[in-house]
Amino acid sequence: KKKKKVANLGSLGDKVKVKAGYGRNFLLPYGKAVAATADNLKAFEERRAELEKAAAEKLAAAQARGEALEGASVTITSKAGEEGKLFGSIGVRDIADAITATGTDVEKSEVRLPEGPLRVVGEYEIELQLHSDVTVHINLAVVAE
Repeated sequence: KKKKKVANLGSLGDKVKVKAGYGRNFLLPYGKAVAATADNLKAFEERRAELEKAAAEKLAAAQARGEALEGASVTITSKAGEEGKLFGSIGVRDIADAITATGTDVEKSEVRLPEGPLRVVGEYEIELQLHSDVTVHINLAVVAE
């Protein structure tokens, strides 16, 4: 029985069937789910309203952060060679720190870089996944020092 929302696996309170190792090694130890025994089902139903309220508050907070960030522009300066190739790279931590410096807190786990770290000067559209239901895009400019 699910206690928290997990991406691609249903929502709070859903009964889901997962492979034994996924449940045993990830969902149960991290408190994201409990085994669907009679006692656990009863305890969950007693706490359902409290858990749903907490989930709704997290979603509302993520949506508020998303509205503040949507379409924002952030600039990161870095040392670069003559052809615009960076010495080093810009990763999720650098991007999260730059966004947080503008006033809205962003964790590095919320920054999505599907192609890996940025290694060239230029303009990028970066996706931030603030909640499993809230995704926003920001504009990032990487400029040479």
